Amino acid sequence: MRLKVDVLVAESTPASLAAMQATRTIPIVILSVGDPVASGLVTNLARPGGNITGLSLWPAIEVVPKVLQLLKEVVPSVSRLAILRDPTNSAQVLTDGPINEAGRKLGMRTQHIDVRAAAGLQDAFAEALNQRAQALFVYPLHVTLADIRRIADFALENRLLAVTNWEGYAEQGFLMFYGTRLTDQHSGAGAFIAKILNGAAPGDLPIEQPTKFELVINMKTANALGVDVPHALLARADKVIE
Repeated sequence: MRLKVDVLVAESTPASLAAMQATRTIPIVILSVGDPVASGLVTNLARPGGNITGLSLWPAIEVVPKVLQLLKEVVPSVSRLAILRDPTNSAQVLTDGPINEAGRKLGMRTQHIDVRAAAGLQDAFAEALNQRAQALFVYPLHVTLADIRRIADFALENRLLAVTNWEGYAEQGFLMFYGTRLTDQHSGAGAFIAKILNGAAPGDLPIEQPTKFELVINMKTANALGVDVPHALLARADKVIE
C-alpha cells in the first residue's frame, strides 16, 4: 500500500480478503477465488461495486461434487473419502456442506482432515489411515510441489485414489484432476488489469466465472494401483498421462 500502486492483484481467497482489508480505494483484481460472494468479497458477480473485480476459480458447489462423481466412475466401490483441506482458506471451508452432501448421495462417507502447512502432512496421513480411507480428495494447500509429490507417493503406497480440483497435482502423481486451468486465470487477470489501467472502474466490471473445465487422468498411477479406467472416461479426458 505504501508503494501507491495503480492495481493490486490478489491470488486465492485468503490473499483477496487480506487485500480487501488493506484498501477500499486501490483497484483489486482477484483470481483463483472459490466463491467471491460467499467469501464476502463482493455482493454481486455481475456488478461487484467497490474496488474489486476479477475471476472466480470455479463454482465450487458444482465442480467439487463433479470430482467425486468422476471418482465413482473409476472405482464404483469406493465408500470412504478423506478430504485434505486448509482450514484457513474460507473457500474450502464453505464447500464442506456441498461435498458432504455429494458424498452421501454417491454412497461415500467423507472425513475432513486439516492441513495448515507441510509440517502437518504426516499427521494427516496417519489420520487418513486411521479413518480407513479408500480415496483422498486434496484441495490446494500451502505446500511445495515436493510435498504434493509426498501426498501422491503416500496415496500410491497405501493404494488410495488421490483426486483433486487443482491444476498440476495429477502431473505429480495424483490419479485425476478436474477443474479450471490456472493459466486461464492468469491471462484473464491480465485483461482486467488492462481495462482498469485504461480507465475502467473495477466495480463496473463483472466478475468472470470459468466456462472451460478440463479432465486429466494419470494412467501411470492408475496402472500402478491396478485400476481399470473406463474407456468412455478416457475418451472424455483432455489429457492422459501415460
